[in-house]
Amino acid sequence: MIDRYRPLFHFTAPSGWLNDPNGLVYVEGEYHLFYQHVPPSLEEDFGRSFAHHWGHGVSTDLVHWTHLPVALYPDHLGAIFSGSIIVDWHDTSGFFGGGPGLVAIFTHHNADAAPLGPEVQSLAYSTDGGRAWTAYAHNPVIANPGVADFRDPKVWTCSRAGSVFGKIFLRTTCAFQHRCAPIKVGRLCYIQLA
Repeated sequence: MIDRYRPLFHFTAPSGWLNDPNGLVYVEGEYHLFYQHVPPSLEEDFGRSFAHHWGHGVSTDLVHWTHLPVALYPDHLGAIFSGSIIVDWHDTSGFFGGGPGLVAIFTHHNADAAPLGPEVQSLAYSTDGGRAWTAYAHNPVIANPGVADFRDPKVWTCSRAGSVFGKIFLRTTCAFQHRCAPIKVGRLCYIQLA
């Protein structure tokens, strides 16, 4: 059934607020779209910035979407802000017992002072194609170096280099980059570029 108040070819959340796309990956015949989401029951908390979750949808053709339950929920480290997801095909993270899985790196946003806030970078992983997520027990993996707007990690893989690359944006300029080849949890590093 067509809903005349929704776009025909653009993804929309089933309800509530939707913002930044945070991981479009293809694995096992499905495209996964993760996005910032504030469920309707929490929209009154939106101004306090601690209601952000990650919504999740899947598609086989990028036109027809199935909505899945919320993927990432706020926790003791804060709300879930922007980030990205990679398919860890060769289990370089060590989360998947030698098989493939999904790894999310994202910004936790909270009201704390550095190094635990207001924005730190964290990991979560999924062993079942993105249906269920486990927060990494040693989050945050990158503490805040004492700056504002330390957020929105963008991570990608390069199969030719056998590496995982990433950037974290500081205000409007790229401030930090880390490269570990291959990335190993517990060995995340970053260097200041600017």
